[in-house]
Amino acid sequence: MIKTKRAKPPLTGSVRELIDGYIASDPAFRQALIQQAVEAMLAGDVDTGKTILRDYIKATDGFERLGRAIGTPSKSLIRMFGPRGNPQARNLFGVIGYLQKRDGLELRVTSGPRKRPARRAA
Repeated sequence: MIKTKRAKPPLTGSVRELIDGYIASDPAFRQALIQQAVEAMLAGDVDTGKTILRDYIKATDGFERLGRAIGTPSKSLIRMFGPRGNPQARNLFGVIGYLQKRDGLELRVTSGPRKRPARRAA
């Protein structure tokens, strides 16, 4: 018996459009993204945290509206969340605070046992 492969239907949008759709329409997805961004930053991976927040902002309010809401020029926000951006804590927490309030979220920092790196066998 000869098996034939079925052609898959072409994707109608990009992965980026799909993710943007989830960000725009799913509150749980938005909450998970903000949480992931903050956790990445607290773990020392500021670049990943900034990238997640940048994508989140672009898919929701956009930098223009965010800038008006928090009183910061949109170009400054774009630079701040860009690859070479180095946001000040005041600006970063202002953005996170606004996003939490807008989406009705409450992020909390809790401590837990520190994970120890695995030891290598000698």
